[in-house]
Amino acid sequence: MWPFLYYSVSWYTTNLMAEELKKNNWKKILTLLTVVILALIVYFSWDEIGQTMANLGRVNALILFLILFWQIVKNHAFAKLYKLLFAVLKKDVTYRSMSKAALEINFVNNVFPSGGVSGFSYFALRMKQDRVTASQATIVHVLRWVTVFISFQALLFFGVFVLALAGKAGNLTILFASSLTTLLMASTLAIIYIIGSKRRINSFFTALTKTLNRVIHVVRPKHPETINIARAQAGFLELHENYLVVKSNYKQLGKPLYYALLANVAELATIYCIYIALGGAVNIGAIIIAYVVANFAGLISVMPGGVGVYEGLMTAVMATAGIPPSTSIPATIMYRVLTSAIQLPPGYYFYQKSVGKMGKGFERE
Repeated sequence: MWPFLYYSVSWYTTNLMAEELKKNNWKKILTLLTVVILALIVYFSWDEIGQTMANLGRVNALILFLILFWQIVKNHAFAKLYKLLFAVLKKDVTYRSMSKAALEINFVNNVFPSGGVSGFSYFALRMKQDRVTASQATIVHVLRWVTVFISFQALLFFGVFVLALAGKAGNLTILFASSLTTLLMASTLAIIYIIGSKRRINSFFTALTKTLNRVIHVVRPKHPETINIARAQAGFLELHENYLVVKSNYKQLGKPLYYALLANVAELATIYCIYIALGGAVNIGAIIIAYVVANFAGLISVMPGGVGVYEGLMTAVMATAGIPPSTSIPATIMYRVLTSAIQLPPGYYFYQKSVGKMGKGFERE
């Protein structure tokens, strides 16, 4: 059910971002906030960065090149995924723009502590420069996660199968995989069920919006209706209409599913390369299950990029598959630090450029 919560909350956060962008000092505030958060992340991750730098001496240049290569493949896959999903809605966006947007979304979700809400909100604002409505951007972002969830399920089945072949599929590992698979399937079906009916989507989101307004009213007593219900209802109905467009063109979702799977395979290949760099191969099934569990938990974590939750779960799940913490902890830390070093700087650069364009657009309104 989390996509629905994110969508409603994103209406609130998107409106706040829009209001800030209309102010003269919007750019200074956002730039300062971003730099401060980045500095805090580096400060609290300094020990992990130090461990990674110490371990880099054990990594040859070919492995580092492969890590960079797989991260480029991952960004390419998400750029193609966004482009193809917008094509389903009959919106033509360029691959170049989506490649930048993929880096920006990765930066926003990893830096701002919101459990993914920032990504939804930012994407809706960011896509205005491509003449995409907030509702179109939101349903594409929801579809991105739906396709990723479906690929997660395929990977989980494969991971358990590989572990079973090696005789390492313990009861706890199977419990992790089966529970997450059930949760992912239930979430996907819930999305289809609620968005598929105008009455259901209006009732569900209206009730959720009223609940959010009551919660927000506690901290903003002078604003009983922070999220305008009438505007939200219009947005929800537009979301339903866009869903109908997607439903009528469902045969076009084959390629997006392929690219969602490719993005996850590229990330798994990155992790596997790091294990090889630190002393040897491990069972790919264990990596798959740990990766899926940690990513899912990271999505609902309010910490930037799921810091702490991600590493802890990766290590715990790997342990259930027979991989000792002495092996998994340094590998997980190196994976997080290196992928952040590769993805965040370009993400920050394009994020700053896009925020500048947003500001100019809002100032003209």
